Amino acid sequence: MPKFFVKNDQIDNGKVTINGEDVNHISNVLRMKKNDLINICNIETQENYIANITNISKTEVICNILEKIKSNAESNVEVDIFQGLPKSDKMELIIQKSVELGVKKIIPVEMKRCVVKLDNKDKIKKVERWNKIAEVAAKQSGRNIIPIIDNIKNINEISNKFDEYDLVLLCYENEKEVFLKTVLKQYKNYTHIKIAVIVGPEGGIDISEVMHMQQYGAKVISLGSR
Repeated sequence: MPKFFVKNDQIDNGKVTINGEDVNHISNVLRMKKNDLINICNIETQENYIANITNISKTEVICNILEKIKSNAESNVEVDIFQGLPKSDKMELIIQKSVELGVKKIIPVEMKRCVVKLDNKDKIKKVERWNKIAEVAAKQSGRNIIPIIDNIKNINEISNKFDEYDLVLLCYENEKEVFLKTVLKQYKNYTHIKIAVIVGPEGGIDISEVMHMQQYGAKVISLGSR
């Protein structure tokens, strides 16, 4: 059943009004008709409903809520990814799969070994496209939120955010002793935890950046021999 996100002001007395790009997707891509069923998710409350379509026009789709349903799509482990900018369109695949796996937020990061260089205009366009990809992936994977793709940051900017997390993991290929599994064992009794995971670009993270982020509380880990 296709899923669509709405806000509080789109729900009134059991009726849901869908507008924007979703109208075209419902009518022209999915070719849905009156009485077809869809999954509605209120992204402000994370409540899910089964609704049936009662009217389709060029500008909006009207639905009636039939029942409220439970959804356990979101985890009590809150994960944000700080991702070093990769080459070409690899970021799109990273976003898609990360959203499907349950990540809450992705922050693109400019690092010393990033090959790609973007000017301010290109950055704005990229972030807009990445957020659309995140929304599509969230719908397809049944998420109750649309993960945010933040504006592109640098190392100094992300380091200042580390104190917002219970744990900051820095994935580093030259670490040989501290492994992800070992670190996570220390947090197994947490009922809720907020974790940041830092991943470098294709060329890895420069040692000077590693040392800088360690000073701000990042824990360097290995993901294993591969």
